[in-house]
Amino acid sequence: MCISVLGPTFEDLAVNVKKDISNISYIFVGRSSGYIGGSLLAGILFDFMNPHLLLGVSMLVTSFGMCAIPFCKQALLLTGLMSLIGMSMGILDTGGNVLILNTWGEQAGPHMQALHFSFAAGAFVSPIIAKLLFGPDGNSSSAAFIATSSTPPVTTEPIAKAPDPHAALRYVHSRSTTLKSMWAYIVIGSFVFLVSLLFLVLYCRSSASRDKARTSSGKPLVARHHMALVALLFFFFFAYVGAEVAYGSFIFTFAKDYARMPQAEAAGLNSLFWGTFAACRGLAIFFAACMYPGTMILLSLVGSTVSSLLLCLFSRETVALWVCTGLYGASMATTFPSGISWLEQYTTVTAHTAAAFVVGAALGEMVLPALVGFLLGKFPDQPLLMYLSLATATFTSILFPVMYKLASAPSGQTRKPRVRGRPDADDSEYRQALLDSGANEEEEEEEEDQDNEADQWNDADFEVIEMDDTTSLISSPSKASTPPDVTSLTGSAAASNSQATGPAGGASFSDTIPLVGDSPRRKLLLSLDREKRD
Repeated sequence: MCISVLGPTFEDLAVNVKKDISNISYIFVGRSSGYIGGSLLAGILFDFMNPHLLLGVSMLVTSFGMCAIPFCKQALLLTGLMSLIGMSMGILDTGGNVLILNTWGEQAGPHMQALHFSFAAGAFVSPIIAKLLFGPDGNSSSAAFIATSSTPPVTTEPIAKAPDPHAALRYVHSRSTTLKSMWAYIVIGSFVFLVSLLFLVLYCRSSASRDKARTSSGKPLVARHHMALVALLFFFFFAYVGAEVAYGSFIFTFAKDYARMPQAEAAGLNSLFWGTFAACRGLAIFFAACMYPGTMILLSLVGSTVSSLLLCLFSRETVALWVCTGLYGASMATTFPSGISWLEQYTTVTAHTAAAFVVGAALGEMVLPALVGFLLGKFPDQPLLMYLSLATATFTSILFPVMYKLASAPSGQTRKPRVRGRPDADDSEYRQALLDSGANEEEEEEEEDQDNEADQWNDADFEVIEMDDTTSLISSPSKASTPPDVTSLTGSAAASNSQATGPAGGASFSDTIPLVGDSPRRKLLLSLDREKRD
């Protein structure tokens, strides 16, 4: 809403600062420069600040700038406010993508699509707020027109000096129109202020749990060609966003001047592009729950390449323009959020990485539309807009397989995409976790067996000692105080078992100490037998 409200209210801003439209066009440059600076700044601040706190403060700054614009009467001050708003929105764009990935991880696909759908929804709602709710109504314009047309002609000098009530009426209507359109900035700024308070509440309530989760997550996974992937995606988003903004900005002029379409049809063609763009971003929320991001990118690239090729071949055909423009808008809808989700499958998307994507998109938004506008003035008889669309679609279609090859290169830390709800059979991490858990279970079982065996040996030794003490008391009371030897006890027990003679008048050892169910002698013999087998 903050970005798209500038277009419908651009003339009113010029009136508010008492300048021509051509004399305040540099506010776009100021906002774009602030946007790039904010994106770079977010990549640094996210390593030192709480994400909820950073986004809340950025939205507070945005709210302050939006509410201050209606009261700004100087063009230089207006440019400074636009740069400040652009910087805070650059932080929001970078931070929003990173926060969603940190919050939902591998399940972030639908949430990422929902975030970028909200961009399209805000761009759709903002002109309605600016012009339908707070714009000039029909009564004021018609009253001004009637007042102007009913003014009597000036014939004499005294009549010219008399006060003109119709001039005062026209002044009041013009001032009220300007003030009403400026109310859109205050309404949008108030809405942004409420959302910033919600972020600050999230910061107060969930900072401790989130920091604990982050510390327990372990070392982040980094692809083998991480920097190469980031650089290629920089140019990928540069071409994609530049082509999207250029087509949406110049399709009206192209259809009216080159294809000779009526102005109403040209405006409808422009609305068709953004309408299919927003609708497919909304549908992508559900598609992302059952499709891989790479599959969505592939379908988008195929659709944009085919539609741009047909637009180049049939650039003057009305039916082709309508059908292919709708297909092109639908194909461009899911590329940016799917690209971020796709990269997250192979490497960790940090704030620095997201800042590189946003800066590439912002540069493409600045460079390619300006290039198209310059070339359209030089070569008005060529479908340069369609050539640019085909060139960028071809470039991104070649670039994506290269990125996929680099991302899927064998590496110990690279992770493959997994089906939601269950681990993949080819997931090396999952197999390693199973092996580790199995090894741990075996080690625990061996330790338990060793402990049980040691306990049995200790019990057997203790009971044999007691048995020998009793036998010694029966046979020779004078030897009762002598500590027995476990080794000699073992040998005497074996000898008594083989010779069946004992110290008490030729009686056997078993006759001296009777064997009952779980006697010490049976334990000793079983232990000796087990030791022999081992």
